[in-house]
Amino acid sequence: MTTPSGHTTAILASKVKGTAVYNDAGDKIGTVEDVVLDKESNQILFAALGFGGVLGMGEKYYPVPWSLLDYSEDKGGYIVPLAKEQLDRAPSYDLKDLTRHDGSLGSIRDTSYSFYKVDRDWQ
Repeated sequence: MTTPSGHTTAILASKVKGTAVYNDAGDKIGTVEDVVLDKESNQILFAALGFGGVLGMGEKYYPVPWSLLDYSEDKGGYIVPLAKEQLDRAPSYDLKDLTRHDGSLGSIRDTSYSFYKVDRDWQ
């Protein structure tokens, strides 16, 4: 799946984890905490973005469709077209819940794609 700027080259998930995430205004809003994969379809389910929390306490994780992340070489991180207010309303979970029951807790992937108005990229 390509990003808005057409980045399609391979990257190790270990390099993505911990990468800063910025909004369109250039403000750092969080980090990529992990990438959740579907082992059967070989697809990325979503990126688990971390926002808020203090020293890992009280942090919630936001499942964001991978296609919303656009890597910026200038920033050395990903830019997402999301306002802080939108993220405040976004579905969020504990990190362990993102893979519980294959990510079907409340249909996490469906809920996430619907919230961000991203077309389903799976059958």
